[in-house]
Amino acid sequence: MTTKLKEKIREEIEKIPEESIPSFYRIFQALKKEFARKTKTGNRGSLRGIWGMNRIDEPLFEEAKRSLFPYETK
Repeated sequence: MTTKLKEKIREEIEKIPEESIPSFYRIFQALKKEFARKTKTGNRGSLRGIWGMNRIDEPLFEEAKRSLFPYETK
């Protein structure tokens, strides 16, 4: 299936007028970057870092964490 799609893409690229190739290349590079982006995943406890130097009330933090992620406390 992917080889057929690749062939279709090649055929479509061949149809692009020569003067439009630089624009197409820029668009292609932007698409490549978009597909290459990875979603950052990590420990949910790392949310603490977004508040900078502010003090965190531990009981309130734990309560909020339990309400947002109840499956983690089981």
